[in-house]
Amino acid sequence: MLTIQRQLVDFLAPRAEDSVVSDVRIGLGYTAVALDNGHAGVAWTPKSESHSCTHFASAGSLTGRPAPVLLAMLCHQQSHLARSVGLATANALLASLPHPRASSDEVISSLALTLDDRVAMVGHFAPVVANIKKSGCRLDIIELNPNRGGTLCPDEGRAALAACSVAIITGTSLINGTLDQVLADLGSPRAAVILGPSSPLCPEAFQGTKISHIAGARVKNVDAVLRVISEGGGTMLMKPSLEFVNLPLCQVA
Repeated sequence: MLTIQRQLVDFLAPRAEDSVVSDVRIGLGYTAVALDNGHAGVAWTPKSESHSCTHFASAGSLTGRPAPVLLAMLCHQQSHLARSVGLATANALLASLPHPRASSDEVISSLALTLDDRVAMVGHFAPVVANIKKSGCRLDIIELNPNRGGTLCPDEGRAALAACSVAIITGTSLINGTLDQVLADLGSPRAAVILGPSSPLCPEAFQGTKISHIAGARVKNVDAVLRVISEGGGTMLMKPSLEFVNLPLCQVA
């Protein structure tokens, strides 16, 4: 199941009918999609599973297509790379819509973590680990990569998700298809955050879930982001050209 992906596509598809894709970059670290209205979106690029020098069968035919065609790739059942293109398209479309009220406050600080909290982090966010540990809380990091030391595998992490008071979930879970299971494993956290530049700033997509915050990014300088992605760069190199925002979801208790 790709529940959130489908909700995101259903919300955006009617709003995407007049949009055309003007550029697509599938870089080593991130994928970017730009639209003819001047907006762009990014999403993490998963590791290719291709056994040839062609990594995406639709390459060469994406630019110039209607945005809804690429948006629909977010619900592809097999290809993680197709979902990356779909999510980047979704983020570009969201950037072109009226923005919901958001904050520039750093999301981890806004959670006011204490010694009594138990944090479950899905995906290893190295830049924020130190900030979380300053609170003295318990931190469990759940990772798909078995070679990263000091982390739990997804099966081991289910108990941590059930018991946590705060969950921090990578937006890349929309690409690798793990978000439905992560949300199903959550107990009753006081806060649950979708974090990272891939995260779609769309409250409607998370309606009825336990997600309380979306901490994502909007592209400020399209040309700069396209160049960084094309040259193999990632979050830190794109950072000056992105606007990072924290979107609390008031409908979540």
